[in-house]
Amino acid sequence: MKVVLPGGTGQIGTILDRALTAAGHEVTVVTRRPAHERQVGWDGATLGRWAEAVDGSDVVVNLAGRSVSCRYTAENLRAMMDSRVDSARVVGQAIAAAAQPPRVWLQMSTATIYAHRFDAPNGEATGVIGGSEKGVPDYWAYSVDIAENWERAQSEAPTPATRKVALRSAMVMSPDRGGVFDVLLGLVRLGLGGPVAGGAQYVSWIHDEDFVRAVEFLIDRDDIDGPVNLASPGPLPHRDFMRILRAARGVPVGLPATRWMAELGAFALRSDTELLLKSRRVVPGRLSAAGFDFAYPEWQQAAEDLVRRARSARSGAGRLRRFT
Repeated sequence: MKVVLPGGTGQIGTILDRALTAAGHEVTVVTRRPAHERQVGWDGATLGRWAEAVDGSDVVVNLAGRSVSCRYTAENLRAMMDSRVDSARVVGQAIAAAAQPPRVWLQMSTATIYAHRFDAPNGEATGVIGGSEKGVPDYWAYSVDIAENWERAQSEAPTPATRKVALRSAMVMSPDRGGVFDVLLGLVRLGLGGPVAGGAQYVSWIHDEDFVRAVEFLIDRDDIDGPVNLASPGPLPHRDFMRILRAARGVPVGLPATRWMAELGAFALRSDTELLLKSRRVVPGRLSAAGFDFAYPEWQQAAEDLVRRARSARSGAGRLRRFT
């Protein structure tokens, strides 16, 4: 199978590239900074020679977009919007122009499209789209606008021969350096892994193995199109999420943080508190209905596996340094 990954050098792209290549598929990564023969360059907004990789491919998985791990300034929010919408639009143009278009286009989206809520889970059919909640920062609505425009750029693309799926992904948990799990584990190791602002807000997540398996599942299922939630069936409150992670790491105590402390921490990490404070209670309605079997449906099992893998990777890196 020929797979093209626009924006495939980030954390999620690296996970998919690694897994699909190991499975024997021919993977081409489209990136702004090509570094080896399986990567081709683009600017994320205009057609170019990179589109030749799309023509004749079987699958396109578009992951392009500015990282959300930044301060949500007006400039950064605009960059998030433009990078997502422009890349989705131009991928659609490449598919529309292809003599042999791919049979499926999986477009990255986000579970942030759903409302901040505690009362009920957000499935694709029953979920509430965010943007009009009371008592939350005004700019949270812009994150929803980004997601809606991102998905609209895909849905409006004139690609009748190509099935389209929008991946409304929760946070993908992997032990790779720089990812969200790596950051959370670092806080736990420092004794800072307690609940934030009371910890009642829900955390939706998906184990990296299940993320890859869900992508493969959706590639094979010709009967599924449109938005699909990529999230474990076990979202849980932040206080419980961090307690389980501390137990998996063997750290008995984690200092709690108030909202203003979270603001200071996010500023120091050049991130934003929406990533911590928004209650993302998202469930995989369509995946579950289609019979997808999660390897890691609950956070305890997932956290134990991720901690084990993180320790193994670090000990391996330590041994390598000693012998070089």
